[in-house]
Amino acid sequence: MAQAILLADVESLGTRGEAVDVSPGYLRNYLVPRKLAQPATKGALEEAQRRLEQQQKAEREAAERAEEIADAIREARNLKIDRRKIRLEQPIHETGTYMVDIELPGGATASVKTIVADEN
Repeated sequence: MAQAILLADVESLGTRGEAVDVSPGYLRNYLVPRKLAQPATKGALEEAQRRLEQQQKAEREAAERAEEIADAIREARNLKIDRRKIRLEQPIHETGTYMVDIELPGGATASVKTIVADEN
């Protein structure tokens, strides 16, 4: 068996960034030519791990930002919003007015004007 790092999600094999065992012929003749995987060398495994850690960090930061917005909406309008349903195009780092998209039940999306002000 050969070990490969998936560059894209492959059905019934694994998800992007995952190291999997496959036959050498499958890796050489199918996965590599279609740019779905690369051979798992020591450097490639380290790079895949680094990318996975960066992705997890970005997801944690996005969840923290969404939680701040959910808390602000809950305080201002007494509405409970699930933080996982809040979509931000860019992180909010400054005071100002922003449009925030929120996924509602049934697949609908609402845009909420959000004003970030100093606490003073």
